[in-house]
Amino acid sequence: MPAPNTISVDKLSRLIGRHDSPLLIDVRTEEDFAADPRLIPGAVRRPWAAVADWAGEIAELDRPVVAICQKGLKLSHGVAAWLRDAGVAAEALEGGTIAWAAAGLPEVPVAKIPPRDPRGRTVWVTRARPKVDRIACPWLIRRFVDPNAVFLFVAASEVQAVADRFGAAPFDIEAEGVLWTHRGDRCTFDVMVEEFGLGTEPMNRLATIVRGADTGHPELAPEAAGLLAMSLGLSRMYADDLAQLEAGMGVYDALYRWCRDATDEVHDWPPVPLNKAEAQARAKRAGARR
Repeated sequence: MPAPNTISVDKLSRLIGRHDSPLLIDVRTEEDFAADPRLIPGAVRRPWAAVADWAGEIAELDRPVVAICQKGLKLSHGVAAWLRDAGVAAEALEGGTIAWAAAGLPEVPVAKIPPRDPRGRTVWVTRARPKVDRIACPWLIRRFVDPNAVFLFVAASEVQAVADRFGAAPFDIEAEGVLWTHRGDRCTFDVMVEEFGLGTEPMNRLATIVRGADTGHPELAPEAAGLLAMSLGLSRMYADDLAQLEAGMGVYDALYRWCRDATDEVHDWPPVPLNKAEAQARAKRAGARR
């Protein structure tokens, strides 16, 4: 029977990547973290011993929290209890990072995450007037790597200089030594999925759609042409790149959920009545997706 105020690995895995995902806080000791320097996607590190100091800051975010330690025992339970005392809806992850890894779920290698600014945020810079890759990549980063990531959109000629001066990671530009850019026939989104260890079946399906839309190969996926059309439409609706990014986040949220949960669902007109077995199977699938 699950302990009170806990969440299972399976349930948490279904929440990660959603726009309403809980805030994940990794509170492993430095020794435990050094032994496995990877993070559950979207998690941020916080020192467990200082929870009384930072609990108020978390409470101001008004988001549910999942505390994560190595085994899902005293550290995560203690931190979650401190956060609840501060008014946060907080749970501990059952089994901790060990259970997560045992389930074969993706983990992000910290060595691949760019250095953070004094406020703990990663900072990224790319060309202004984004279309496909430069919206898809920020979506991936915000949902699976760093929910607080900052994105700077600047003139193409200034990307490298801004990266150097402001400590930002350049992405989706053609320049020597840039890690986060196209490789062969793969787009920047593909590269980020691989480097961050996020290559699940749904994410790989989404990556194919993004690649088709971004590289002029709509034949790679039937959905690629639609994504390109929406991307070009958004770029004409918004003069401000950050406003366009916010609007685009919803597009990728929907595409990811389709890739994960709805690829077998069809919509016909006129509707065809389902027989009893088909109706039961569809209801079962819908329940599993919640």
